[in-house]
Amino acid sequence: MKKLDWYILKKFLSTFFFSIFLFTVVAVVIDVSEKADDFVKSHLPLQKIITDYYFGFIPHIIALLFPLFVFIAVIFFTSKMAGKSEVIAILASGTSFNRWLRPYYIGGLFLSVLLWFASNYVVPKANKIRGAFEAKYFDPNSSYENLIKSRFGSGSDFYTKTDSFTYAGVYNYDTTLKRGGPVFLHTVKQNRLISNIRADNFSWDSAHRKWKFQNLVKRDLGGGNETIKMQDSLLINLNFTPADVKKDKYMKDRLSSDELSAFIKMEELRGSEGLSELKVEQGRRNATPVTVFLLTVIGAVIAGRKVRGGSGVHLAIGFIIAALFILADKFSTIFSTKGNLSPALAVWIPNIVFVFVVVYLYRKAPK
Repeated sequence: MKKLDWYILKKFLSTFFFSIFLFTVVAVVIDVSEKADDFVKSHLPLQKIITDYYFGFIPHIIALLFPLFVFIAVIFFTSKMAGKSEVIAILASGTSFNRWLRPYYIGGLFLSVLLWFASNYVVPKANKIRGAFEAKYFDPNSSYENLIKSRFGSGSDFYTKTDSFTYAGVYNYDTTLKRGGPVFLHTVKQNRLISNIRADNFSWDSAHRKWKFQNLVKRDLGGGNETIKMQDSLLINLNFTPADVKKDKYMKDRLSSDELSAFIKMEELRGSEGLSELKVEQGRRNATPVTVFLLTVIGAVIAGRKVRGGSGVHLAIGFIIAALFILADKFSTIFSTKGNLSPALAVWIPNIVFVFVVVYLYRKAPK
């Protein structure tokens, strides 16, 4: 790397980190003003609020707008360079346009890797901290447990697939008492019902870490003969625990990528609904860092041209492109979670579209 690379990289990274720092300060001030009453009601000391809430809030808000601020930083400092004719001087000295873009490639790749690592490992841990605090002091009705209570009373119904052949259904399940009933287990092979268990009560036995069926009737239909057996109680090991039933809508944000992958595989085995949303979150953690790199190149190509209006024109063009990207991302996500669009394709459609935008802008850029 030569002086030119260090010169542009220094401007790039310093502008980005300074802008994201200022935005974080503003975001924290606004958040404090909105939640001041909740903080007072919690009776927690300032140190506890910082460690138990803002250590989780700050990484979350930075990761949320990371790509946008990379884009703004690139446009801002590059348009300043173009306004002072620095870009013209660099290209007139014999430096090729692609060579001038090299430090942008390096800086964009560095920030992409930084965001990838944070999205997969740092931000989920931060969301656990933030989510636990919010659920306790700000939004006690955010959990699945309280959500179903508000809608269905003391309990609700749920259905799941316990293995390749067995399906379970529980009625009136209470997440607080960890019990419900009646309950059924169906074992189906080759489209035939092999066995059926029905019980009046269903509860979690913490000592054996198994589910306890009470007042049950077991029907065995295998071999062409039906046998019926009645028991007072029976412990059965199923592939879910009370913690799996008591889940909330923000669970995907709190799982690391490894945990999220394992959770998706388990939910696929159970035949759960809402898998598209989980897979979109999984794919977005890998797609968003690529977005950062693409926006870096787009910002450099747009802002590298000296135009009347200076930074204002460049920023206006940049915000239009950012808005189009966000719209494309939202539409593809909706089509995936509410329709039949593949989640893997949905998260990559905006990047695929903007690859063509990068190629078009690069070819049209004055060199």
